[in-house]
Amino acid sequence: MADIEQTVFIVDDEEALRDSLRWLLESIRLRIETFDSAEAFLSNYAPDRAGCLVLDVRMPGTSGPELMDLLNRIGAPIPIIFLSAHGDVPLTVRAMKGGAFDFLQKPYNNQDFIDRVRQALALDLSNRSQRKLLDDCSSKLATLTVRERQVMDRVVDGQSNKVIARELGISYKTVEAHRSRLMRKMGASSLAQLLQLVLKSP
Repeated sequence: MADIEQTVFIVDDEEALRDSLRWLLESIRLRIETFDSAEAFLSNYAPDRAGCLVLDVRMPGTSGPELMDLLNRIGAPIPIIFLSAHGDVPLTVRAMKGGAFDFLQKPYNNQDFIDRVRQALALDLSNRSQRKLLDDCSSKLATLTVRERQVMDRVVDGQSNKVIARELGISYKTVEAHRSRLMRKMGASSLAQLLQLVLKSP
């Protein structure tokens, strides 16, 4: 997923700040989109868009923390960097508990800000890669028959084919056939690979 297109979304009601951040981040060749309100951002954003969100706290209409709460509710887990001149301890705690990646004060240090944006983008890539692995594993598990799932659960528990056959009341060769099919469906060439896939499943 390293070649996926990422965007830094900037939401702040101060035009001068939006322009300044755009210039700073475009200078390191990042893709930028700016919005003057949470509402404008929401009308242009979809959860499958990769990147991170640089978000002001106090804005007309929907505030930064309110936008974060909304994104959490709709299942759009994008790393959020809060950037505000009004950050106090309770607000910082709320932002971090809500899953914010970081909380920076205005005026910000350019290099510190760039470093945190890069870290947030790296986290987004990692999170999306992990979610894709989970989705792929869930899709593979859904292709298994009930009997194949029963055999797989016992294989993962370390039971031998002979023990599985006795527990399920089927022949040894039938267990072998089910085991071969489930390994193929799961895309696993070894027991170790199967264990890794199952352990990653929801």
